[in-house]
Amino acid sequence: MLDNHQKNIATFIHLSTFSRFFIPFGNFIGPIILWIANRDKSEFIDKHGKQIINFQISILLYAIILGTLTIPFFIFKIFNGIDFIDFNGFESFHVNIGKPSPLLYIGGALGALAIIGFIIELALIVVASLKARDGQLYNYPLTINFLK
Repeated sequence: MLDNHQKNIATFIHLSTFSRFFIPFGNFIGPIILWIANRDKSEFIDKHGKQIINFQISILLYAIILGTLTIPFFIFKIFNGIDFIDFNGFESFHVNIGKPSPLLYIGGALGALAIIGFIIELALIVVASLKARDGQLYNYPLTINFLK
């Protein structure tokens, strides 16, 4: 039988990911500290702790993949406008800001996808914390199970 203390700890494990807005890598540090300190107290807490850590690692992996896809499009667009042959110091440095290329649109679409993913991540964390508060288990979608 779950008591309120176990539900509260599981809820705070999920909500501790919001510490990333105050502490660098707080979305990993907060849940790991709470999970390690309380995982032996309850299987419910242990499962919720593993879920949020797996979810945060998965999100980091997806962000790295999306970033490696997005950044080259912006780099190619920036270097496309620089004239390397006539570059003689800063007097003749000029960047051609003309018609946007399709690369910029692709990079912008991937950037918009990253923003949408961030908003969905925040919503899923709130949903998981509400499920934990109600004493239910929650499995995040598209999560790779690193911790089993």
